[in-house]
Amino acid sequence: MPRLLFPVFALLLASFLASCAKETAPQQDERLFELRVYHPFPGKLEALHDRFRNHTLALFEKHGMQHVGYWVTDGADPKLVYLVAFADQAEKEQAWKGFLADPDWKAAYAESIKAGRLVERVDSSLLRTTDFSPAIVQESVEPARVFELRRYQASEGNLASLDERFRSATMDLFAKHGASNLVYFHPADGEPGAEDTLIYLLAYESEAARERMWEAFRKDPEWIQAKTASEAKAGGPLTAKGGVTSQILRPVDYSKIR
Repeated sequence: MPRLLFPVFALLLASFLASCAKETAPQQDERLFELRVYHPFPGKLEALHDRFRNHTLALFEKHGMQHVGYWVTDGADPKLVYLVAFADQAEKEQAWKGFLADPDWKAAYAESIKAGRLVERVDSSLLRTTDFSPAIVQESVEPARVFELRRYQASEGNLASLDERFRSATMDLFAKHGASNLVYFHPADGEPGAEDTLIYLLAYESEAARERMWEAFRKDPEWIQAKTASEAKAGGPLTAKGGVTSQILRPVDYSKIR
C-alpha cells in the first residue's frame, strides 16, 4: 500500500471498528424495575402461588406491568421474590392503582383469604439497570437453573470503583467459570442504598455448578490481580465489612425466566 494512503486507511479502519463496537454494545434498559418479596404466613405459600397463576399474573398484564421473573427463596422459610418492570414512575403508580382497584382483583383476593390472609408483609425496592448490565434474556431452561441474588454495599465513596471492577473484570470472569450474568442494578434515586449499593442476579446450571464457579473464580489469578489492583487504587476493600449478601432462588413454574 502506498505510504500516503496508509494513514487514510488506518483512519477508516479505526472509524469502522468504533462503529461496530457502538452497534454491538448493549443499550441500557431505561425501564424502572420493582423487586418485590412476599413473606407468606406459614403454610400459605402454595395458595399464594395459586393466586398468582390463576389471577395475579393476568391482572398485572391487564394493567401494564411487565413480567421479568418469579422465584422462591431456599430455606425453611421460603418467600416469593419477583421482578416486574414499568416504563417510568408514573406508569408504575398508574399500574398499581388500577390493579388494586380492579373488581376482578378484589374478588380474587377476597376468595383467596377466606381461610386466612396469605401474606404477612411485602418488601419492595425500585431499581435501575447499571450501564454495564446485559440485556435481560427471558429464557426458560429445563431442568430449571439455580439463581443467585447478590447485594453489595460499597465501602464509602467506592461504588463507582466497584462498578468499574465488575465492568472490566468480574463479569467476564463469572462467564469464564460458567455463570450467566442476567442483570445488574442500582437502587433508583431516592431508594435506600442508591448511593452505595449494587444488586445483581446470576444463573447456574445446577447447585454443583454454582459451587464450582465460585471456587474457580476466587482462585483465578486474573480475579486476584483485579481485586488487588482495585483495592490498592482505592486504598482498601471496595465493599463494606459485612456488606455482601447472597440469596439462592428457585424459579417457579409460572416464571418466564427458568
